[in-house]
Amino acid sequence: MTYDLLIGQRLYSSWSLRGWLPFIVHDIPVTVHDTLIYGDAFYDDVAAFGGTTTVPVVKTPDGAVLTDSLSILWHLAEAFPDRGLLPDAPRHRATALNMIAQMHAGFVALRSACPMNLATAWDGFVPDNAVRADLAKIDASFGSALAASGGPYLFGDYGLVDAYYAPVCIRIAGYNLPVADAVRGYVAAQLSHPAIQRWRTEGLAQDKELSQYDMDLPRTPFPMP
Repeated sequence: MTYDLLIGQRLYSSWSLRGWLPFIVHDIPVTVHDTLIYGDAFYDDVAAFGGTTTVPVVKTPDGAVLTDSLSILWHLAEAFPDRGLLPDAPRHRATALNMIAQMHAGFVALRSACPMNLATAWDGFVPDNAVRADLAKIDASFGSALAASGGPYLFGDYGLVDAYYAPVCIRIAGYNLPVADAVRGYVAAQLSHPAIQRWRTEGLAQDKELSQYDMDLPRTPFPMP
């Protein structure tokens, strides 16, 4: 009962990371397949896998094809209710689901201005008002969840909501974005997780740097714990 998962480059593909983490963290059998974003064969690879134009794509053991990270997470939560993917308490579960939906549909300014890049960090990035507004929302939602759970992750143990916000934490670290101390501690916990460490190590070994992700800023080493 093994899943198949198609992802893009680990250093850059934030949505691929969101699709990959639940399998690894929660020990769900998966065979990972790679394609190259901006590669000549990208769209053919996605179509051959049963997808449309984006990664990640998952083939379930019974043959269903999931073409969006959100559907992948919902499916895994239903298929593996005993793995702790979502909080047990109904109130916390509802909050976690809402936070995942907010990430899927929002934080456009942060995502646009600060592309995920695990190859390097950038010195001197100045967030505009729209990015600061997104960071204020993150401070509020992360702070509330961490205060209720006591950490180290948003609802205690590492779950789907943490997988969904892992690329946000990578952006906060890579661009040295201004966030509350509690959020900065959560970012450190995310970057210290063995699955995140593995993802970046594999990316550094496999991926070529993409000029599409360059910034007109001085480079600095990515602050990985």
